[in-house]
Amino acid sequence: MQTTKMKQDVKPIDCSHYINGNYVPSKNGQTFENINPATEEVLGVVAQGGKQEVDQAVTAARKALKGEWGDMPIRQRSAIVRKIGDLILERKSELATLETLDTGKPLWLSNKIDIERAAYNFHFFADYMTSVGTESYQQDDIAIHYAVRRPTGVVGLINPWNLPLLLMTWKLAPALAAGNAVVMKPSEETPMTATILAEICTEAGVPDGVVNMVHGFGETGAAITSHEQVDAIAFTGETITGSAIMQSAAPTLKKLSFELGGKNPNIIFADADLDDVIETTMKSSFINQGEVCLCGSRIYVERSIYDQFLERFVEKTKALKVGDPFDETTNVGALVSKEHYQKVLSYLDIAKEEGGTFLTGGKASDMEKGFFVEPTIITDLGRESRCVREEIFGPVVTVVPFDTEEEVLEQVNDTHYGLSASLWTSDIKRATRLSAQIEAGMVWVNTWFLRDLRTPFGGMKHSGIGREGGMHSFDFYSELTNVTVKL
Repeated sequence: MQTTKMKQDVKPIDCSHYINGNYVPSKNGQTFENINPATEEVLGVVAQGGKQEVDQAVTAARKALKGEWGDMPIRQRSAIVRKIGDLILERKSELATLETLDTGKPLWLSNKIDIERAAYNFHFFADYMTSVGTESYQQDDIAIHYAVRRPTGVVGLINPWNLPLLLMTWKLAPALAAGNAVVMKPSEETPMTATILAEICTEAGVPDGVVNMVHGFGETGAAITSHEQVDAIAFTGETITGSAIMQSAAPTLKKLSFELGGKNPNIIFADADLDDVIETTMKSSFINQGEVCLCGSRIYVERSIYDQFLERFVEKTKALKVGDPFDETTNVGALVSKEHYQKVLSYLDIAKEEGGTFLTGGKASDMEKGFFVEPTIITDLGRESRCVREEIFGPVVTVVPFDTEEEVLEQVNDTHYGLSASLWTSDIKRATRLSAQIEAGMVWVNTWFLRDLRTPFGGMKHSGIGREGGMHSFDFYSELTNVTVKL
């Protein structure tokens, strides 16, 4: 068996709540252990918060809205938002190491994707916020109508564990840019970079009470989503939790923004550039151990190139190295927790029961410790298979041949998810035609994960409510008052 070396210069940290500009323990002193998914060792302890800590954080946030933050000129606020991004980059090595320790992903990936894009989220919204305008209409010589934009108020930001810093900053940056105060709840599985982020915000000049954070489990999130003084909830995570949040938030009619699960199709036609297809499909299948809501886990290949695609795809997948996240040659790290590891392995058992053929993987890796699963390619599963229909969220993909556009479109849309899709073809008419018919919030043509932060990001059906990005984020994190002046 192999073992992980786990060499790093940065030491893991214990995680306290961050309320009104200070790190504080839980009122009752409760904590829980933070486990390294690659070694199963204890990284440290995390304060376990509840209603008392959430009440404190919300009180601090509401007070901050009426203070310096609420009166701050937009240029000054923009400079602070930009400074947060700068400080993230200054602490890149530390943050990347903590992210890898928490998530089990390769260190090179934490550096390249998680930290750099987290910083860019702040840099983007620091620029974007200075150009945001509102509507104005002149009604003949009767009146002028114009809109005034103001912050939504106190926003609860509830975050998942797969891309902890990146996804938290994707919400925090526009929330601050629009002038809100926030109460953050990071995933209990990945608390460390969020803990550092709160400190970075204060260092950048964010006034005390504007950014607050409470660690904990489901009851902590429920205390945020049901709180009468929280005006909106932005949540990224799985669909069942999103449904529970809707129920919790309903009595107080909160604004909601959900980016939920996905079972995303990757549709490959015979006229596509197969070299490009293979290179990108490797990423869309197995990057971040497949723990990305946008991963293309359902792969549909036109029958005339099905065997050729599989031969090359299998060869490349077998060459992937699973192991120590701190080894720069590692391609696939550990799954985030024992619970999730067992869930992914259970789907491999299901696939066997359903008659699937395993071309690669199909089992846990031979690592002595840690939650490692081999990259897995499964064929010969029907469209009703649970492994084809349900989100596994691991390094597992299914591959299915198709003959016609109509056939593949029917299968692609036969799901209650609708987050994203990738479409591979050199026929621009086909690409345009199918993109308009695929039931997904985002369709990539001859690419994957290519983002412009001005564009709408989000899903339909059970994959989300609302959109993020550019003006879509600002519309969620602000309220408009229409003013009519009679002439």
